[in-house]
Amino acid sequence: MNKQEKVEFVINTLKQLYPNIPVPLDHKDPYTLLIAVLLSAQSTDKKVNEITPQLFAYADNPYDMVRLSVEQIREIIKPVGLSPMKAKGIYGLSKILIDEYHGKVPKSIEALEKLPAVGHKTASVVVAQAFGIPAFPVDTHIHRLMYRWNLSTGKNVVQTERDAKRLFPKSLWNDLHLQIIWYGREYSPARGWNLEKDIITKTIGRKSVIQAYYKKSSKK
Repeated sequence: MNKQEKVEFVINTLKQLYPNIPVPLDHKDPYTLLIAVLLSAQSTDKKVNEITPQLFAYADNPYDMVRLSVEQIREIIKPVGLSPMKAKGIYGLSKILIDEYHGKVPKSIEALEKLPAVGHKTASVVVAQAFGIPAFPVDTHIHRLMYRWNLSTGKNVVQTERDAKRLFPKSLWNDLHLQIIWYGREYSPARGWNLEKDIITKTIGRKSVIQAYYKKSSKK
């Protein structure tokens, strides 16, 4: 297969596996999504989905959020890790949304990246999932799979995002980034990986990755 055929294979396989794509983080609007994505840094979506109902029961909008203290926010979100930084970020960005955006979440990646504790990936997820604007947020799953599939060098997430945007049609970015995440979790994880179940890597994967897998398996 040439590169274009590999890309088509990825698109078609993911479409068959995930015709209806669930969104990993529970939310009801752009603000609650922004907070959930911010909390998910170096944590699991499962853990975030356990914590956000408790936080949103107190405050599911920036106006209620700033009525809480940073310490109160921190106490609620402590189980997700990095709570001191995240609590300050949640309080700080809520205040900015009130002061500069009438309490609304801005629709541009550039504006979102200026908010406290909001990086490029978080901003990309919000514009894609809350507003339907094409973006390709790269998490650890996408970074790993783009390398395994020999569609990116895997040097860093910036390069991986650039490669993904170059290879895949813009109209599919928002679906694909979620489909690849689900595929990575279910079929191509970092640990406990079974290549026999990973049809995409087995079909188009980087030779060195496949060889390393079989070499490791033979030693078990």
